Amino acid sequence: MAFKIFSKTEEAEDNQYIEIDSLGVETKSSAGALGVRVEKLNQFEDTERVLRAIRNGEIVFLKIKGLREKDMGELKRCIDKLKKSIIANNGDIVGVEQDWLILTPESARVVRE
Repeated sequence: MAFKIFSKTEEAEDNQYIEIDSLGVETKSSAGALGVRVEKLNQFEDTERVLRAIRNGEIVFLKIKGLREKDMGELKRCIDKLKKSIIANNGDIVGVEQDWLILTPESARVVRE
């Protein structure tokens, strides 16, 4: 059954609504669903929070700009720790421009072309 969502109909003028199913979109509780988290890296202690998210099977978009501007030495320490832990857990890590890292668990990969 098809609905015209964006056209005016008599029902729309009467403020009646049509319920539309999810069209097969999986919910978070569905098996195989991946979560995506956006985090900021402001200090070395933030690496534990990021690694916990990766261990829970979430993809992390990590903003490193704040720490890069503040302390480049600490940023290198953080990236080394993240890289070693993610590689040891068969995950993936990639830099996007200068301000972002993408970190993935074992169940996801970053496609490089």
